[in-house]
Amino acid sequence: MPELQLLPHSTFPADPQWQALHELVDLVAERQRLDFGQISSTQKPDGSLVTACDQWSDATLEAGLAKIFPGDGLLSEEGSTVVPHELNYWVVDPLDGTTNFSVGLPIWAISMARFSAGVPVAAILDVPPLRQRFVAVKGKGVWRDGVPLSSPGGPRHGCSCASLCTRSLKVLSSLNRPFPAKTRMLGVASLNLLGVGLGTMVAALEATPKVWDIAAAWLMLQELQCPLQSLAGPAFPLIAGAAEAETSYPILTACNQEQLERFMPWALALN
Repeated sequence: MPELQLLPHSTFPADPQWQALHELVDLVAERQRLDFGQISSTQKPDGSLVTACDQWSDATLEAGLAKIFPGDGLLSEEGSTVVPHELNYWVVDPLDGTTNFSVGLPIWAISMARFSAGVPVAAILDVPPLRQRFVAVKGKGVWRDGVPLSSPGGPRHGCSCASLCTRSLKVLSSLNRPFPAKTRMLGVASLNLLGVGLGTMVAALEATPKVWDIAAAWLMLQELQCPLQSLAGPAFPLIAGAAEAETSYPILTACNQEQLERFMPWALALN
């Protein structure tokens, strides 16, 4: 199997394999838009929510990836959560933001990253309600709907907002000084992190994300030259055979090193 030559969405006809991958994501995104607001959720043993659409999306992506990339393994939130032994495999969150999706808040994402030797080398983040798709290729950059993105460099338009997840809110009162930004919470870990790369957030802190929450956004942030700090040891490479269902990857990212250091005391307060 030749190495996948990932291309932005607008140029995919040049590569039949890439065209098939985009069409697969198109299929899942359209079904999610149709199901949005029309479907109830149930609670999984870990307390998180799942819907029939999560499960359909996962099964559809699994079948499609097996057809397009027959030699690749798969690690997915709703499927096998053990790191595959194949050299190349996909790490997938078929519907990141299930709570939003199930209660009618129109912000969620499809997160997919292709790994090689334990590290992400290509990624797709599709945002169905916005009809936006982000693509990253290791060493080649990031595109939004076929348009190359540049590093944010610093807060855009005077942005002073930082993304926090629910479990990181406790840091707001952990130090005897004000938190250095306004706070925002999307309820979608992958998009909380990506906001830093887009310049809409100065920093983002995630306390308990799983590998499928961070895999695609991690590569995109790297390609956009946004510093990342894993707060519980190195995130990658993943170890073949490792069980990921109970493993969290607390992470702080910022638009530049100065801002990373500025927010680090609050990140360290997670412990």
